[in-house]
Amino acid sequence: MLVAMLSRAMPSGAYADPSSGAERRARVRALAQPHQALRGGLLPALHAVQDALGFVADADVAELAEVFNLSRAEVHGVVTYYHHFRRQPAGRHVLQLCRAEACQACGGDALVAAAERQLGCTTGQTAAGAGVTLEAVYCLGLCATAPAASLDGRLLARLTPERLATLLATLEGTPGGTA
Repeated sequence: MLVAMLSRAMPSGAYADPSSGAERRARVRALAQPHQALRGGLLPALHAVQDALGFVADADVAELAEVFNLSRAEVHGVVTYYHHFRRQPAGRHVLQLCRAEACQACGGDALVAAAERQLGCTTGQTAAGAGVTLEAVYCLGLCATAPAASLDGRLLARLTPERLATLLATLEGTPGGTA
């Protein structure tokens, strides 16, 4: 059942950039404007941009600064402070491994080592071929069933290196992947 759910992963090119910089700027402005009058509206605008376009590009920071009448440094500070925001496109799949204390105490370090070994990249990078982006997250709320992860938005609990290897082998773009 889990493999069937994972097969509905983000299709390649799901976050394709609009064809020109002007189109992307217009899209960022349209995504930000509903949040412009809100106190603290920058954060929901950043989420909207990342949800729609896949990442927050440098040009997006400048556009958001203009919309919210902030300096680029202020917007950049928010983007870089929160681990959730990406500064470059993610792979076709996103694997987030919990790095909070409960998950570390239950084998999270071994899970990270296994994922990095199987994918051939380190946390914060995308595996060769842009197949899987490996990210650290700090608590998925599954502390009682640690170690936990999220693969393409699907929560995974009591994850072992062996189970992770099996899941990754089903994904397109991973070493040995078939999907």
